[in-house]
Amino acid sequence: MALRVAVAGATGDLGVPIVNALLAAGYRVTALTREGSNNASKLPTDSNLSITEVDYSSVQSLTTALRDHTVVVSTLTSTFVDDQNPLIDGAIAAGVTRFIPSEFGSDVTHPKRNALPVFEGKVKTHEYLKIAAAKNPGFTYTVICTGAFLDWGLHGFLINVPEHTATIYNGGNIPCSATNLDTIGKAIVGVIQHLPETANRPVYIQDTVFTQNQLIQYAQEKDGIPWKLTHKSTEKMYADSMAEVAKGNNDWLVLQDFVFSACFGEGYGSDFSHLLDNELLGVKGLTDAEVRALVESLL
Repeated sequence: MALRVAVAGATGDLGVPIVNALLAAGYRVTALTREGSNNASKLPTDSNLSITEVDYSSVQSLTTALRDHTVVVSTLTSTFVDDQNPLIDGAIAAGVTRFIPSEFGSDVTHPKRNALPVFEGKVKTHEYLKIAAAKNPGFTYTVICTGAFLDWGLHGFLINVPEHTATIYNGGNIPCSATNLDTIGKAIVGVIQHLPETANRPVYIQDTVFTQNQLIQYAQEKDGIPWKLTHKSTEKMYADSMAEVAKGNNDWLVLQDFVFSACFGEGYGSDFSHLLDNELLGVKGLTDAEVRALVESLL
């Protein structure tokens, strides 16, 4: 019988490509959705896919939903990323042997990155997983570091290719690892195919290393349209956001600026091309020509 994988947050921007990759690999997939959610229409129709509503705050609800599953993949959004402990506890109680948390970003081992307030929840989840794995020998985890989401980020987070606009951070020449959403799904399949080699550690993947100026150059060389650029310093953004945090303001609009520090700031380890597990996980990466074609496809 095919291995069963549960995906929490399955209807999100990352959840859907992960579900598609798991189904393509022949796994039986359970899409966990929040009680009362009406987003199931985003998921494909497949005989190997089932949908289960859960209460993400209830260990009992999650334990029931996760019985007979081998792997749990969490893609819960940043709003709920602090709430993964019940999902972890439910996975352990249900006998799940591998948990992949909602990380999918910058280097989880980098101390400067981990000190940013926006990652506090993810750092705590990583520590919780370490302790859980030590206490429960049959339970393991894998944290997947992907860098920025490349294809998703070309619509505004990294640069906005369709609109020919961008906020340029620190001059636009900071190299940053990045991965397409579909590639992340394939990498998860790779983790499942190499459970012993990926147990209780971070793995690193990337499709490319980019700079903002490089991506804009690809667009300009294709259509010649001038870009509207806004320049910002992540050091100033950091200082301003820390001042707000000191006042007790932890709104997402404040915290998200720290994400740009992790991606485009100096010394945060945003280029981790020297750490890659691409070969182990079957990630081929993109050539410069393929990155250029991706940008051009959005013009």
